Amino acid sequence: MSPSPLQKVKRYWNQRPCNIRHSRQPLGTKKYFQEVEKKKYFVEPHIPPFSEFRKWKGKRVLEIGCGIGTAAVSFARAGADYTAVELSEKSMRIARQRFRVFGLKGRFLAGNAEKISQLLRGQKFDLIYSFGVIHHTPRPGKVVVEVRKLMGPKSEFRLMVYAKNSWKNFMIAAGLDQPEAQSGCPIAFTYDREGVQGLLRGFRILEMKQAHIFPYQIPAYKKGKYSLQPWFASMPRKMFQALENHLGWHWLIRCRKS
Repeated sequence: MSPSPLQKVKRYWNQRPCNIRHSRQPLGTKKYFQEVEKKKYFVEPHIPPFSEFRKWKGKRVLEIGCGIGTAAVSFARAGADYTAVELSEKSMRIARQRFRVFGLKGRFLAGNAEKISQLLRGQKFDLIYSFGVIHHTPRPGKVVVEVRKLMGPKSEFRLMVYAKNSWKNFMIAAGLDQPEAQSGCPIAFTYDREGVQGLLRGFRILEMKQAHIFPYQIPAYKKGKYSLQPWFASMPRKMFQALENHLGWHWLIRCRKS
């Protein structure tokens, strides 16, 4: 019997968890995790202001798809009551190790986001956070329906999904790029503005904007060097920011239940 789409997704992320190669230090050490975090937020500086980690001190935070735990550590360090649900067992093992290394508290559950309310039956969260995750599941709309069940009237859902009208997607269509650092990603949906609104039916969108164009030369980047592509190196900073605002790969969305 051939694997299901969800099994293919799980296998893909178990083979190489996201950002696992962001450090050359021994995997699982404090220096390794510090380098991973530094690199993540340097390359994607829009994450901390979007996430507002400190805002959730003392609040119940659920992250759908924690990966190896970069945002997880940021939430827990800021004082959130943190819970994660993760499909990839390998990613979750690394995230748990990360919490042990830094002496942080959190709860990690293995599971499918399309059935997340069954794992957390009857629970409510102040923030449900999912950055770059639900576009990789076979039924993103099902995840959104499940999220609603875990929200109260004042809860927020903050998510990032890939933008269809983006520099990155144009390069993928031209055969010059791919959705993820490793090839063969089984599912990576992209959304235009109307697609996001359709995905989030039943939600009131508070903010929705595009961000993030990766501007670095890949061979140098893999060696830890941040050398801009020549066409971006010659571009004024304000021009590049305008390009990101209109053609960024990441839709950053904040919403509440209608």
